[in-house]
Amino acid sequence: MKTVFEPQAPVIVPVDTGEGFPVRRVFCIGRNYAAHAREMGSDPDRDPPFFFTKWAEAVVPPDSSPLPSAIAYPPQTGNYHYEAELVVAIGRGGHNIDPREAAAHIFGYACGLDMTRRDLQNAAKEKGRPWDTGKNVEQSAPIGLIHATHTLTTSGAITLKKNGEIKQSGNLADMIWSIADVIAYVSRFYRLEPGDLIYTGTPDGVGPVVPGDRLTVSIDGLSDLDILIGPSAA
Repeated sequence: MKTVFEPQAPVIVPVDTGEGFPVRRVFCIGRNYAAHAREMGSDPDRDPPFFFTKWAEAVVPPDSSPLPSAIAYPPQTGNYHYEAELVVAIGRGGHNIDPREAAAHIFGYACGLDMTRRDLQNAAKEKGRPWDTGKNVEQSAPIGLIHATHTLTTSGAITLKKNGEIKQSGNLADMIWSIADVIAYVSRFYRLEPGDLIYTGTPDGVGPVVPGDRLTVSIDGLSDLDILIGPSAA
């Protein structure tokens, strides 16, 4: 059947094997580190983590050049925040996945950023409305090179530098929900499919950026994610 316009091509994230990983959907875990939950005004002992979604086209693959990938500062915000995250790439589908079987569904891992229009997110929270305008934003899910592995990662340093200064520093072992728990939980609500990405939450220390800032996310065993905040595209 002829379409009325050309369908959008999928976002392809490079893999360390030389292949490409086509992105299907993006799931993001909120408040999965206790210290970050507290800095956001939540009680991690009372309020468990949760998840929300982003468009696949929010994903920004790494640039093939040695220069950092550039993302635009979005419109309608004066408080755009970084959140460094481990990203799990799903390679095998499943529904109601047993945590003990989660590793079989993992394709690999990458460094990621969940960029957030914090002022819009906070305004939505105050009114009890969805966070879409704060979280589901064009170019708000940069990702680094995916490293293919089926191993369950349980620990490893995660840091974010802004203009060379460390702003976030934590360990994957500090996650409230482990990677296995995250995969199992999301799969209760949606059948996970190959191409899905799960951003697993951020340590404390989140903060604002302005155009010209450079962000570097580092996680033990993975390639760094290097991002430059560009001027507003609007």
